Amino acid sequence: MLKNDILSILKANKGKHISGQELCEMLNVSRTAVWKCINELKSDGYIIESKHKSGYLLMEEPDIIDYMEISPYLKAEFIGRNYLHFESISSTNDYAKEIAPSATDGTAIVAEEQTSGRGRMGRHWVSNKGQGIWLSMILKPNLSPNEAVKLTQVAAVAVVDSIKEIADIRSGIKWPNDIVINSKKVCGILTEMNGEIDRVNFIVIGIGINVNVQNFPEDLCGKATSLSIETGKILDRKPLTASILNNFEKYYRIFLINGFSSIRNLCKEYSLTLNKDVKVIINNNECIGRAVDIDDDGNLIVVFKNGEKKTIASGDVSVRGLLGYV
Repeated sequence: MLKNDILSILKANKGKHISGQELCEMLNVSRTAVWKCINELKSDGYIIESKHKSGYLLMEEPDIIDYMEISPYLKAEFIGRNYLHFESISSTNDYAKEIAPSATDGTAIVAEEQTSGRGRMGRHWVSNKGQGIWLSMILKPNLSPNEAVKLTQVAAVAVVDSIKEIADIRSGIKWPNDIVINSKKVCGILTEMNGEIDRVNFIVIGIGINVNVQNFPEDLCGKATSLSIETGKILDRKPLTASILNNFEKYYRIFLINGFSSIRNLCKEYSLTLNKDVKVIINNNECIGRAVDIDDDGNLIVVFKNGEKKTIASGDVSVRGLLGYV
């Protein structure tokens, strides 16, 4: 795409002007084509100085996470290589499910904002423009539905690693699908699938991370946080987006080859639920027990006060700590 080629050249020559003639010769296009692309880049938010006899100078880049911006950091071989970026969308997961039948394996859908973002059990997810990473991945593995649900925790491990790698802060997993820092939720993961009794046709994994959010609705204060709030600085979303795709591909490959047991130890190491008293909510009934293990199927093992040991599957229940969200 010509616009991306021109942007790459401007980035590679940051700090100096590149003449229109040079761009024409390098890309074998007309001056009119170059001028049109420069104007499109300006409309996208790039600050480009146009100087007579000197050429074009890239002065400032917008805070967007389109493919052009994240590609220098992207090491994954197939996750995110087909990358669809939107300024605004109702829900990346909903769009992913719409296009999944014809989409390539590993397609990523990323939006600057979601107008109808949602989490597990249909809960609303605040997804304001430019303040987070709102990402969905389409997967087409040869898995049964029972195996596919474990991918939520595979994604959770990838996100914890990426937060440490890019933001240099420790986070943990509130079983099965929330990433938490200092007892507040910073990220949610929603896995949805389409399939038959014994196999899936496709899986969509949605990841929503509060990156540079500074204010939350009153009902979320005390429950939600952002990487910016926790680190005290504004973070670059581009390397974090790529890191999540990179790390997810790494753990996804391990999972497909060796099964969930190969990821289980990391799930346990990163868990904020294990070895704590928890409130298990089943059909509006609350039971109090102690979370003692995560088994090879990704289920939470809870021992209740009457001594009964129960295997809790993620789709069945809500788990809360006794002293708050975690």
